[in-house]
Amino acid sequence: MGKIKLEFENDAGETLAGLLETPPDNVVTQRYAIFAHCFTCGKDIAAASRISRALAVHGIAVLRFDFTGLGSSDGDFANSNFSSNVQDLISAAEKLEAEYAAPQLLIGHSLGGAAVLAAAHQIESIRAVATIGSPATAKHVEHLFQAEASLIEKQGEASIGIGGRQFLIKKQLLDDISYYNSTTAIKELNAALIVFHSPVDSIVSINQAAEIYQAARHPKSFISLDDADHLLSKARDANYVGITLAAWAGRYLEIDESSNATIPGEQPMLAAGEVLVTELDKKFLRGMFSDSHRLLADEPEKYGGSNLGPSPYDLLLMSLGACTSMTLRMYANRKKMAVEDIEVKLVHERVHAEDCVDCNDNIEQISRSISFKGDLSDEQKASLLAIADKCPVHRTLENDPQIVTELV
Repeated sequence: MGKIKLEFENDAGETLAGLLETPPDNVVTQRYAIFAHCFTCGKDIAAASRISRALAVHGIAVLRFDFTGLGSSDGDFANSNFSSNVQDLISAAEKLEAEYAAPQLLIGHSLGGAAVLAAAHQIESIRAVATIGSPATAKHVEHLFQAEASLIEKQGEASIGIGGRQFLIKKQLLDDISYYNSTTAIKELNAALIVFHSPVDSIVSINQAAEIYQAARHPKSFISLDDADHLLSKARDANYVGITLAAWAGRYLEIDESSNATIPGEQPMLAAGEVLVTELDKKFLRGMFSDSHRLLADEPEKYGGSNLGPSPYDLLLMSLGACTSMTLRMYANRKKMAVEDIEVKLVHERVHAEDCVDCNDNIEQISRSISFKGDLSDEQKASLLAIADKCPVHRTLENDPQIVTELV
């Protein structure tokens, strides 16, 4: 995937620094989006980059930028406020419309979510809005300044510690966020809305998500982020938001998935039994196609990938696990066994030959654990385990298949 540096001016003439995350070479850019980061954060926060990459894979280019006075953008943070953040979003939308296409999706994280809710009705092209761990109004952040509120009122400003950094906060910021204490902008939102929030978010309460959802008109959706923290610091949480958001937004932005992840110029035409693997970036992201299905393969971030799909070894284990589970279910149904559920867990590892039973000096080992739910006798469980070794994929792996490679 590509990254294009974008600079544009805010309404005060100051230069803001942005980064446009674009789809892979053979994925058509169909829509544009803007990502608004959390209070005192920046465009390069991990969650913003991971979510943007996930959207780009589905044909949505995402502009993330530093608000005035933050990151690489010009201006003085002390002189900025919530109103200026909203204006920065409008300036970003104008930049996209002038040089690419008008944005149709706004995404806001934390206070950035409140900002996109306020800005959406001022950007005519917006058709969908997503908030992530966001307060319903800007006034929610007042609690960050409560300890120094009297000092700010008396002196007009004070240095406040936020996220391990010191920021000069002026009275005008407090006055500004107090003004944004209404959900009117949410009620008047003329776009589809999706709300992502963790019930254990210790920074912004889940009650704020409820307030956003209740104020909004349909179409609206809510996605619980379970045990995710406020900053989505775990890659799996940010990737989940990105993948889910891409699927949801496709409906409202009318994304044509058939034009994504294909061979340039034509849709893959495959016979039954054939598969095709294509490059989606110049690292590890790959598109995988059968005659009627498509999947992604990737590598984890720690190995240089984007973690947008299972790794090749994950897919190998999934193949064996799926075949094992299907074979067991067919046998259980045929024998009329009371099997309520089947779980197969697999791990691939390299072991020393002397530690591996019956390995014949082969250090590759796949460990498979099978569990059943149901009223089964020990004899029935034993017969099921024996059948597991007869699944077709298991037999193929054990038969040491010959792989013939040719250049075409």
